[in-house]
Amino acid sequence: MRPSLAQRRIARAEELAKAHVPVAEILKFYAEVARLQGELRARLANREWPLPGSGALDVGRLIPLFSKFLDQLGAKGTAQIRKDAAEVKSGGQEKWGDLLSVHWRGGEHDDPRIAFFTRVFLQPVAELAREHVQLSLKDYSERVCPFCGRRPGVAVLRPEGDGGKRSLLCSFCLGEWNFRRIVCPSCSEEDNEKLPVYTAEEFDYIRVEACDSCKTYIKSVDLTKNGHAEPVVDEIAAAALDFWAKEHGYEKIELNLMGM
Repeated sequence: MRPSLAQRRIARAEELAKAHVPVAEILKFYAEVARLQGELRARLANREWPLPGSGALDVGRLIPLFSKFLDQLGAKGTAQIRKDAAEVKSGGQEKWGDLLSVHWRGGEHDDPRIAFFTRVFLQPVAELAREHVQLSLKDYSERVCPFCGRRPGVAVLRPEGDGGKRSLLCSFCLGEWNFRRIVCPSCSEEDNEKLPVYTAEEFDYIRVEACDSCKTYIKSVDLTKNGHAEPVVDEIAAAALDFWAKEHGYEKIELNLMGM
């Protein structure tokens, strides 16, 4: 049986944790997050209730799952994660419902610690919901996700002919859509001279695609060079590239799930 997306991400995170010591703990924690997300997704898929569209969320059905999820995630994290999870849980069901509803509609809590929990919980809900919606992507080339309207978290180059075809991966529902290679995903700049690319020897298949017009960047995972990569996971592993980009004055279009 072919491994699920969650299983592939877990395996890749555990593999990269062994090879990249500076980010090993982050990758190990991500593996636990992906495991919990996979279990949540499986429970949701087996329930007979309408999957939410991009504009609706049945919070009442999710609250019991959110309570358990907070306990599980807290148990897998650091002392700070446990403390933050307990703080969110102490807010009560009405507060949880507000947090989930706001995040689903595209908002985000001012405190990134709290936003982390709602994003981690809702991501498999969004991923599953998106897969049950018929989207016409043939001529879609916008800078935001066609399902949830979020910005991309990572770019991907997939083999096509003698080269690679670029796509963007949503930072929330993880949906993917095609996007022109020489265009900034943040401001649509098309001048190649203003779109520098940076690489590092340690990650020869991942590069920083920057824009000197809006001073943003996105990392791109080249599957033509490394077909074993899982873009969401490998993007996290290449945290050193984020540090480099920040030092050179670029701001990431959208932070990944680990807040980097």
